[in-house]
Amino acid sequence: MDTKLNSATGIKTTCPYCGVGCGVAARPDGVTGDQDHPANQGRLCVKGSALHETLVPTGRLLSPRVAGADRTWAEALAAVSGAIREVVAEHGPGSVAFYLSGQLLTEDYYVANKLAKGFIGTPHVDTNSRLCMSSAVAAHKRAFGEDCVPGCYEDVELADLLVLAGSNAAWAHPVLYQRMKAAGRSGRRVVVIDPRRTATAELADLHLKLKPGTDTILFNGLLVWLAKHRAVDHDYVARHCQGYDASLEAALEAAPSVTSVAQQCDLPVGDVERFYRWFAQTPRTVTGFSQGINQALAGTDKCNAIINCHLATGRVGLPGAGPFSLTGQPNAMGGREVGGLANTLAAHMDYDSPGAREQVARFWGTEAIPEGPGMKAVDLFEAVHRGDIKVLWIMGTNPAVSLPRSARVREALARCPTVIVSDCVAETDTTEYADILLPAAGWGEKNGTVTNSERCISRQRSFLPLPGEVRPDWWILSAVARELGHGQAFDYQTPAAIFREHAALSGLAAREAYGQRKFDIGALNDLSEAGYDLLAPVQWPLVVDASGQLSGTRRLYSDGVFSTPDGRARLVPVSTITSGQVPTPVHPIVVNTGRIRDQWHTMTRTALAPRLLAHRQEPFIEVHPDDARPLNLRDGDLGRLTGEDSAAYVGRVRVTEDQRPGEVFVPIHWNRRFASEATATSLMMPVTDPVSGQPEGKHGVASLAPEPTRWQARLMRRPGHNWQPDQARPDGYWSRQPLSHSESWWLAGHQPVDWAREVEAWLGGAPQVLMGDPACGRFRAARILDGKLQAVLLVDTAAADLPDLAWLDECFGAERLSREQRQCLLAARSVDTEDVGDLVCSCFQIGEKQIESAIRAGQHSVEALGEALKCGTNCGSCVPELRGLLEDTLPQRATLAS
Repeated sequence: MDTKLNSATGIKTTCPYCGVGCGVAARPDGVTGDQDHPANQGRLCVKGSALHETLVPTGRLLSPRVAGADRTWAEALAAVSGAIREVVAEHGPGSVAFYLSGQLLTEDYYVANKLAKGFIGTPHVDTNSRLCMSSAVAAHKRAFGEDCVPGCYEDVELADLLVLAGSNAAWAHPVLYQRMKAAGRSGRRVVVIDPRRTATAELADLHLKLKPGTDTILFNGLLVWLAKHRAVDHDYVARHCQGYDASLEAALEAAPSVTSVAQQCDLPVGDVERFYRWFAQTPRTVTGFSQGINQALAGTDKCNAIINCHLATGRVGLPGAGPFSLTGQPNAMGGREVGGLANTLAAHMDYDSPGAREQVARFWGTEAIPEGPGMKAVDLFEAVHRGDIKVLWIMGTNPAVSLPRSARVREALARCPTVIVSDCVAETDTTEYADILLPAAGWGEKNGTVTNSERCISRQRSFLPLPGEVRPDWWILSAVARELGHGQAFDYQTPAAIFREHAALSGLAAREAYGQRKFDIGALNDLSEAGYDLLAPVQWPLVVDASGQLSGTRRLYSDGVFSTPDGRARLVPVSTITSGQVPTPVHPIVVNTGRIRDQWHTMTRTALAPRLLAHRQEPFIEVHPDDARPLNLRDGDLGRLTGEDSAAYVGRVRVTEDQRPGEVFVPIHWNRRFASEATATSLMMPVTDPVSGQPEGKHGVASLAPEPTRWQARLMRRPGHNWQPDQARPDGYWSRQPLSHSESWWLAGHQPVDWAREVEAWLGGAPQVLMGDPACGRFRAARILDGKLQAVLLVDTAAADLPDLAWLDECFGAERLSREQRQCLLAARSVDTEDVGDLVCSCFQIGEKQIESAIRAGQHSVEALGEALKCGTNCGSCVPELRGLLEDTLPQRATLAS
């Protein structure tokens, strides 16, 4: 594999977004999909395609900071080690905690886990993977004896029935979705199980729009139906499984008939019957499940209810057949491999694995490993809040936004005596509370490995130099370990050395488990530096044949032998709990959360690429027409959701029948750096799955009301300042949208404003161009300095009356405004500029009005639109919207013609 940087191919590395783990050929000025990588075979989604646009110095943390002041590394390391040493001496090792991230590379994760559990001696090491994957982990362990995904991506292509439960793969795993779509053929069926009609439902032959939280009932009912219709593989169950009778008994109690299932899930009886019949009749069935299943009070049971049906039919680890957990983050699985979860040790060994603690202690050469598991994420931050945790080290994640009841998490961080944050970004909702900030390497600067959803280990290679005083996470952790006196155990000079140690421990663990444990990369424990650099993607467990050739394993458990002591899988009786947060007359609306197509996590990376904010420009609330109508809420209005503890979410209303009545959807990405009140987790209570500890992120409750406004506005300012709208007027709504040449904000206010008197506070100085029409509630102003546009303010009574900002943004990029530009400033568009409408295709920047115009001109299919405009021809994520525009526009044409 060529890993050298050249203008033709770039460095082969991996994408830092979702768990698909796409290969990327990267250069500082552009990225392309790696044609040789098995996960994506050259495809990239719009986020991956825009990665080079995020490689900008904006907002980087470039030097260590202690108490808000820049310090040398020697001073920062002394501060970190001193704080840890002091609290351990006074309060014991359990007063220190680490909170890690699926954004870390495996080598970083390994060193963090080893330092915390092995040498500081604290069990309190958890990760943001707790928030997305831990229920799947717990279900895998209960069913298979180990946290193993049995299948591979090829299985979603080979399956004759593809079931997608709680997974909007079109937006959350877009490249894998494209593989699913491309594999469509005569006889292949797709069932989508989701309370919302998402972009993924465009692929569905059957969409089960079930009541939120009733997935367990649906799959319990499937197990009952399989038993009643003699579709259970009793021979397979007898030879390879335990727990079938008890699981069927529990399922019968919860879901005795199709009619009962349909009533509880709020589905048509015929649709439930059809799904069950298709499942029974189709040996090659894959069930892909993701956050919609995992993020629930009974998330582990939901996962096991799915796995039960596959075990009962013998469909595990076979080509085109098996349960498939779709991982959320790029290295959530790598973190699980090294023990990044609070209830694990390392190399797939748990605290309760016989002899595991002693085995790891001998390997690491330590006697400090805790006796038992630590606290999981939600409990961990509650311990911080009450003062039990004195030093908290957060690495590569933003818990002030991502954890439920986010206001209480912020309180906890404010109370903690020492908060250490390692990050590449200087300002996040979490770094605001940091006593010590450590500048960590970002994507493009990191060197190590990640493991994707199909157990494929890939290299992430650096192709950029480390800026300023930035250092890799493994280097920072090792330096702290040396300061604490553990230098011999942390004398790593390269990430390859860490990987070799990790591989050796995995091989030792697998051997001592007498073949039960599947995770084994021990064959790579003597990998040279050159071999590490050249390492090609490979799926664990690794095997070496008689000739010494190394190969990976595509599927697990194909032989019916599992990772349990007796080699038999477990069907698990599951309960029927639906949710811990129940609607009330005060809070009658169910709140669902999730990702959107072009954004990632808390936007610290994706918001650096302006085109990724063009598709959904501000926070929003999707509302069914039946809920919008009584409140007089119209599409484009601002709405307010108020949760159980008075927390609020304000966003632009999108009225859509894709929602079920009584339910709304809000995106997870906006936070206090990008909006005034749009942190979705503020509406989620810290209700957790009793087995996995994963919080319920898909089922909050709230009241919905219009957000009354006297005025709405768009403000644009030249970048390079830290100004926020609440500095001028703190009582209104705002959301920030970085553009290519300017910073912009959506604004709205409750109180009348004398714009002529207050305009200087908004523009940063006196305007040179100004227009007001009080009768219409309209105001326009622009500030120009030395011929350059500095700021523009556009005010109207409704957001729908405000112009698009694309032309104005180009004016900010001009060295000197032309006469025509000056004349058109207050209109916010040139007479020669096409209004493209709301962006639909981010890859080629194609707007809704352009597409509607092409449809009217005779482009009556997605393929024809692609030929005319290129939309939908790259990542394909916009194809469902293209189909929707075709459906909406073509009937209008027919009506006009008649």
